[in-house]
Amino acid sequence: MKKIREKVLYEGEWFKFKETICINSSGKEIRWENFERKSKIKKAVIIIPKLIPSNRYVLIKQYRAAINDYVIAFPAGICDNNNTEENVLRELKEETGYNGKVKRCSPSLYAFPAVIDSTVKICEVEIDESLGENKNPVQNLEPEEDIEVMLKTKEEIINMFDNCKYKISAALWYAFGVNL
Repeated sequence: MKKIREKVLYEGEWFKFKETICINSSGKEIRWENFERKSKIKKAVIIIPKLIPSNRYVLIKQYRAAINDYVIAFPAGICDNNNTEENVLRELKEETGYNGKVKRCSPSLYAFPAVIDSTVKICEVEIDESLGENKNPVQNLEPEEDIEVMLKTKEEIINMFDNCKYKISAALWYAFGVNL
């Protein structure tokens, strides 16, 4: 497969919607529609925050316009710079009010390479809930964010999959719903 050209169909504030035209090995022209992030840094983070010592996980219930519904997910966000840890801790604080410590991050992963050009890193964060700064966390949401913080044990999360009235994010299912 070889890309021969592309055409921008629409350009918004954050994304370009493009048509990409390729030639396959048989010489046939193939067309795809895909998104491209407009920012130089095309990376996002998904945060798996765990409260210590209670071993509860910090989830969010967030409205998503694309599905016109709420989704239960891990906190996440777009990176402002190439410092993954800094972006993780900023997004965690903004969306949940918690301060934590990054324990481990995945390599850069492509979550939807057929649709968008950006990558994501999935990072585990430990939150010491006995610290004063984590006793009464206060979110710092942007006007377009509608986020409710949820604290759940692993068992409560697993039970939620069959009985949840909201949508479930793929990352949450993969972290707790898949038993490989």
